[in-house]
Amino acid sequence: MTLRTLRRAQGPRDWRRAAIIGLLLLATVVALVLIGASASHAATTPTPPVDPSSPDGTGGVSIDINGPDGKPSSAIVTLLGITLLSVAPALLLMMTSFTKIFVVLAMARNALALPSIPPNQVLAGLALFLSLFIMAPVLTDINTHALQPYLDGNIDFTHAIDTATGPLRHFMLKHTREEDLALITRAAGQANPKDLESVPLPTLVPAFLISELRAAFIIGFVIFIPFLVIDLVVSAALMSMGMMMLPPVMISLPFKILLFVLVDGWGLIITTLVASYK
Repeated sequence: MTLRTLRRAQGPRDWRRAAIIGLLLLATVVALVLIGASASHAATTPTPPVDPSSPDGTGGVSIDINGPDGKPSSAIVTLLGITLLSVAPALLLMMTSFTKIFVVLAMARNALALPSIPPNQVLAGLALFLSLFIMAPVLTDINTHALQPYLDGNIDFTHAIDTATGPLRHFMLKHTREEDLALITRAAGQANPKDLESVPLPTLVPAFLISELRAAFIIGFVIFIPFLVIDLVVSAALMSMGMMMLPPVMISLPFKILLFVLVDGWGLIITTLVASYK
């Protein structure tokens, strides 16, 4: 066998030996690292557990909703804004003048025999802005004494809610009949309150809404009377002429619209609604 043949036979053996030696060195290094880590971990003294009953222990989970300067964090303000928007329709219907204004406007539209003119969107928009106009002092008071101090970090959330409820309670109590308060109190089986200021809010809100609906129906009744007279006159005239097949509404509608425009009907209704809250 020649020298070249021996070198070719020994080449794969040398490569295997080098690979085995490299693996042994790598395993030795990994073992040394693991031994050092375990030794350092064993040398570290573990922190003893804190007794929840001790004064130093927290004993529970606490959440701080305010920022480092005492003001509420932006995340909390955003969450409160979204929550307020979700309950805003209920607050608008139950605790403001929106329901009364919308009912009166809808009854005026029905008195004119125009069930879809103006549309509901127009009436709702007009009622909304009239409600904002009427409730402007209340909203300003809430913003000045409750919202801005809370955003500035001067009062906490609970104090802000109590302060914001005060102007709304005063507004609703001013426009709620005592008979309706007594009705809701008896229906709930509660004891009679000492005075109006001690009436709970769950009792005040439905009593206020009942009073608003009663006042809206009274105004609607007054609006219906002149248009009812026009219908009676037109019906009697058609009967006397023997035109029984002609609908009286078709003849009386132009006279109703003419009367409503001549007396400035919308202006009178809006003036009456705004004056009822002064």
